[in-house]
Amino acid sequence: MSIEEINPAQSKQKGSTGKQTSTSAVIGVTAGEERYLIPMTEVNEVIVMPKLAHVPLTQSWFLGLANVRGNLYGITDLSMYLGHQSMPFNLKSRVLLAFPGNKDYGGFAVHSMLGIRKLSEFTPVKSPKKKLSAGILAHYQDSEGRIWKELSIFALIRDEKFMQIARSE
Repeated sequence: MSIEEINPAQSKQKGSTGKQTSTSAVIGVTAGEERYLIPMTEVNEVIVMPKLAHVPLTQSWFLGLANVRGNLYGITDLSMYLGHQSMPFNLKSRVLLAFPGNKDYGGFAVHSMLGIRKLSEFTPVKSPKKKLSAGILAHYQDSEGRIWKELSIFALIRDEKFMQIARSE
């Protein structure tokens, strides 16, 4: 199994306030039909879809467990977790691995990778909703008019919903 590694240390560009700057590197992905920009500082590694151990009686968005070099990751279908329709994964699909600390490991399955970008390539746009969904930091538009959502996967991992994978009957 081949592994594509991304080194977030090469792209850690933060302002003096600790917030992302407009020149921050982000990873463009699709999850379902949506486009997301994820800060490089939140992605430890990008891997091909690993073999998953199915866990019964879990939420539909929880795909299973994967052992990646001795670390156990719960793998989540990012699109379904964010409330969108389930779509099949394919050879372009990848898993973003994140480790924000405190023994929290998370893996998010996305449908395709769209490359490393800079936020300065995008124009901020007003959110269509008053309150942003969990993990969504902002909305942007690219030069072709497509809408992208900046997403914090660290915020998703720390969300109480993420920790409740058991299916309620």
